[in-house]
Amino acid sequence: MTKRPFLSLALGVAAAALTAGAAFAATPPKPNPGDTAWMLTATALVMLMTIPGLALFYAGMVRTKNVLSVLTQVFAIVCVVTLIWVVYGYSLAFTNGGALNAFIGGFDKAFLYGVKYDSVAATFSNGVVIPELAYVAFQMTFACITPALIVGAFAERVKFSALLLFTVLWVTFCYLPIAHMVWYWAGPDAVGDAAKAVAAATTPALKAAAEAKLAAVQADSGLLFRWGALDFAGGTVVHINAGIAGLVGALMIGKRVGYGRDPMPPHSLVLTMIGAALLWVGWFGFNAGSNLEANGVAALAMVNTFVATAAAALAWLFAEWGAKGKPSLLGLVSGAVAGLVAVTPASGFSGPMGAIAIGLVSGVICFVASTSIKNALKYDDSLDVFGIHAVGGIIGAIATGIVVSTALGGTGVPDYTTKPGELVAYAGYSMMAQVWVQTQAVLVTIVWTAVISAILFKVVDIMIGLRVAEDKEREGLDLVEHGERGYNQ
Repeated sequence: MTKRPFLSLALGVAAAALTAGAAFAATPPKPNPGDTAWMLTATALVMLMTIPGLALFYAGMVRTKNVLSVLTQVFAIVCVVTLIWVVYGYSLAFTNGGALNAFIGGFDKAFLYGVKYDSVAATFSNGVVIPELAYVAFQMTFACITPALIVGAFAERVKFSALLLFTVLWVTFCYLPIAHMVWYWAGPDAVGDAAKAVAAATTPALKAAAEAKLAAVQADSGLLFRWGALDFAGGTVVHINAGIAGLVGALMIGKRVGYGRDPMPPHSLVLTMIGAALLWVGWFGFNAGSNLEANGVAALAMVNTFVATAAAALAWLFAEWGAKGKPSLLGLVSGAVAGLVAVTPASGFSGPMGAIAIGLVSGVICFVASTSIKNALKYDDSLDVFGIHAVGGIIGAIATGIVVSTALGGTGVPDYTTKPGELVAYAGYSMMAQVWVQTQAVLVTIVWTAVISAILFKVVDIMIGLRVAEDKEREGLDLVEHGERGYNQ
C-alpha cells in the first residue's frame, strides 16, 4: 500500500516527461549561439577579403595613375551589389523558381519579404539552423566579391559608368542563376523527413506516395545541385564565373594602350602584399564559413585553407624561380591566391593531404597560364583574373570529385536519405562518376558565363561605351574619371 502513491507519482512524472519530450521534439529548431556568432564573424571576414583585401591587392598591381580607379571600382561594386542583393538578389538565388527552378529562383523574398530577425535558414545538418539574416548577409558578401574580381581583367581602361551598369546586369543574369543552380536545395530536414516517411510506409500505396514526395523534395533544387555537383565555397559560382567573364571582357574591350611595348610594372608591390595577406585571412571566413556551422567540418575547411595556400604559393615561387632565375614577391602572393581559389570548392570535402595536392598542382598550372599561355595568346588580362581565378577554379572544381573520396582522406559525398540525422557518406560514390559530374558543372558555368557576359558587354558598349578614349587612358583614370590622384607630392 505504501508503494502505490510512490508508483503513481513515478508514473505521473514519467508521463509528464514523455509529454514534454514529445513537445520538445515538435518544437522547431533554434539557432545555436555559437553557430550564429561564427557566421557573423565569417561574414565580416569575407567583407575584409573584398574591401580592403581585394581592393589593395589589385590597386598595387596597376600603375600609379590608375590606383584610385581600381579602389573606387571595387568599393562601388560592393555598394551596388549589396543593394541588389536585398532587393531581389537573395530571392532569385535562394527561393523556388517554379517552372524555372532548375535555373533561377523567384521573387517570394524580394525586398527580404518575410525575412525577420527570428527567421531561420537550414545548414547542412538535420535539425540545425542559423538566423536567416545571417545567411542573407553571408551570401551577400559572396555576391559582392565576385563581380569585383572581374575588374582586374580589364583594369586601367574601362569607363566607371560602364562598369557599374555591367555589374548590375551581370549579377542579375550571370551570378544569380549560377548561384541558384549550384547551391539552392530544399535543405537536409526536408530531404530527411521525406526519406523517413518512405522508410515508415506500411503499405505499397503509402510507400509510393512517400517516394513521390521524396523525389519532389530532391527535385526542389538548382540544376547542378540536382546533378550532384559539389562546390563547398564557390569554385564555380565565384571563381570560374568571374574568371571567364573577365577573359571575355578583356578580349572585347581590347588591350591597354602600349601593351606589349611600354613597361607596365606594378606601382606598389607593398600594397599588393598587404592585400594578399588580407585575402588569405578573410578566406577563412569564405571557406570555413561556408559550412554554416561551427563544428569539425569548419575546422577542416580552415586547415585546408592554410595548407593548400602555402603549397600553391611555394609551387608558384619555385616554378618561377626555375623559369626566370629569381623568386619574386608578386609570384609568391599570386601563387597564394591561386591556392585559395583552387581549394575553395574542395575545402570542406578534402582531407589536408588532398588540399596540399590541389595547392601544388594549381600553383604550377596557374603560373603557366598567367605567363606562358597568356603571352602566347597575346590577350591583355591586366591582373591575371583568368589565369588565377578561372584556371584555379577549374582545377579545384574537378579535383573535388577526387579528393572527396574517403579512401584519400576526404569526407565522402554527404547522404541525407540513408540515415537522416547523421552525416554519413554516400555508399554509391564513384570517383569517375563524380569527376564527370564536376566536369559537367564546370562546362555549364563556362558556357553560361561566356555567352551571357559577351552579350552584356556588347549591350553596355552600345548603350554608353565600354572604354575610355585613348588620350584619357594615357592620362590615367584617376584624374579623368574621378578627378583625384592617389599620391600628391
